[in-house]
Amino acid sequence: MIPFVKAHACGNDFLIIEEELAGRGHAALARRLCARNTSIGADGIEFLERRAGGQFFLRLFNSDGSEAELSGNGTRCVAAWLAQSEGLSEVALGTHGGVRTCRVVEADGAVYRIESGMGVPRVMPRTIVVAGVGEVAGAMVNVGNPHFVVFVESEDFGAHGLSWQELGAKISTSPLFAHGTNVEFVQVRSASEIGFRIYERGCGPTTSSGTGTCAASAAATVLRGTARELTAVAEGGAQRTVWPANDAAMLLTGPAEIVCVGEAFAAEPAR
Repeated sequence: MIPFVKAHACGNDFLIIEEELAGRGHAALARRLCARNTSIGADGIEFLERRAGGQFFLRLFNSDGSEAELSGNGTRCVAAWLAQSEGLSEVALGTHGGVRTCRVVEADGAVYRIESGMGVPRVMPRTIVVAGVGEVAGAMVNVGNPHFVVFVESEDFGAHGLSWQELGAKISTSPLFAHGTNVEFVQVRSASEIGFRIYERGCGPTTSSGTGTCAASAAATVLRGTARELTAVAEGGAQRTVWPANDAAMLLTGPAEIVCVGEAFAAEPAR
């Protein structure tokens, strides 16, 4: 049996499994355990490695079995679990996208509000050509993982005659991005608030994304002149970003909730 924790941040849900239990089966475990209808269900698995000197390192595998650099929401979920299970109010978590330090701001039972240092966003305005669509103006944003941000005016977040889900799928898998990209569709609602939708690489539409929140906020500040403190509202709820300057690290604050703990079969049962 494989012990697991399930947690979510604004509906963006993850399983947390100790790295030593994965063997070499990270991708297969992610595909099997993240399946919504036949298993536990999640957007991805955070594999938690405990290193010498009390250090932690995370490997994130999406529900399709692909590995990503990091997840802002997934990192926050792990920080919430370490706060609950080991009493850590602040923790540095290594990822393939850099170290992310998470601090518990408040806690209420299994629900935590956590501030995370998310590194320095890099925003590059870019117009790309998408097969079957044509030119799409937006911005490539790197926050430890890749994003493409599209600004929209429509209430339903659609653009170029397509729903955001359809256009997001085309952009995310475009050969322009060798390793794929996450895609955000952003409405600027005021100088201090944006709304957005997320098409996540390796997962598809998600209710929230921590790095997506940061990418959308950074692009809005650089390209639309919004405030450096923003409320970013996705389908799963609001998160808060603070970006003091273009060369400074962005801070992301949002909730994370521990859903349950349990055990999964190490091998897929015969059917």
